[in-house]
Amino acid sequence: MHLLIPAAGMGSRMGSDRNKLLLKLLGKPLLAWSLLAAEQSLTVEWIGIIGQTTNFADFRTILSQINLTKPVELIVGGDTRQESVYNGLQSLPQSAKQILIHDGARCLATPELFDRCTEALNDCQGLIAAIPVKDTIKVVDQQKIITDTPDRRNLWAAQTPQGFAVDLLKSCHNRGKELGWQVTDDAALFEKCQLPVKIVPGEETNLKVTTPVDLAIAEFILRQRLALS
Repeated sequence: MHLLIPAAGMGSRMGSDRNKLLLKLLGKPLLAWSLLAAEQSLTVEWIGIIGQTTNFADFRTILSQINLTKPVELIVGGDTRQESVYNGLQSLPQSAKQILIHDGARCLATPELFDRCTEALNDCQGLIAAIPVKDTIKVVDQQKIITDTPDRRNLWAAQTPQGFAVDLLKSCHNRGKELGWQVTDDAALFEKCQLPVKIVPGEETNLKVTTPVDLAIAEFILRQRLALS
């Protein structure tokens, strides 16, 4: 399995003036934890890190410190996540038939989740890791007035990895580029192209580190996980 990690985001909501994936969690950058999970995965065999060239020196330092055995390629990203993944797809080895895309900010994803998504791709052409929504969700208008309360039994919170057949995802990205679609994840491109996307059970601990509170929660989860290992 080939894995792309979009890693170009800044830490504005974190209150940081640098790429948030360079922030430390128990002494290691957030990106390092994602890479270590990919290293321990039984199915991931190639890793592409998509980022800005200004961060490549830091990425190389991280790679030198964690001593991965799997090949890693640094790929120049775009101005948006969508553009970055597009660039990543163009940089895949020709042998790549399937791809997992995992946001580096979800630094607590386990190797087992990567492997579970890989296995699920044997039976579908597109998938996302996701968990059922626990809260009641309200749809509101611009005046913050509630307009709808959807049935939460039909609601799932999307995570990553997201997995796809490479040729189909490339086709969806090309169409999105031609038609000017702006989406927040690759599954949305599949949906716009009328292609089915399967849900694979994600992990409650697979949170996205976006704010200082998220970082504190991630530290608590990681300490608990390491204490049990």
